[in-house]
Amino acid sequence: MSEEQDLDLADLSSEVAPEPTEDLDELDLAGQAQPPTNAKELEAVYDIPVQVSAVLGKANMQVSQLLKLGRGAVVELDRKVGEAIDIYVNNRLVARGEVVVVEDRLGVTMTEIIKMDRS
Repeated sequence: MSEEQDLDLADLSSEVAPEPTEDLDELDLAGQAQPPTNAKELEAVYDIPVQVSAVLGKANMQVSQLLKLGRGAVVELDRKVGEAIDIYVNNRLVARGEVVVVEDRLGVTMTEIIKMDRS
């Protein structure tokens, strides 16, 4: 009834599925860009500058109180001695840490990384 044919698998595979393009490799099933999976893919962002801020504490006061401050005035902050400070990157809280002295400069040691949902 039917004749058997010898098929070359290389010919068959190229006809069945076309080679994926680079653009398709970078998209997931929903068409969204996939996050980088290794250090090589992150190299493009290594040189982007970011602003890092270490906040010791905050205080609220009226403008009249602010204008009365002078040299030697003490502003009481909302943190206690030894309490962790907040570390912000581009105004986004990313970690908490402790103040340290490095040679003759102040520094910050990160003690906790803050993970926030991106929803």
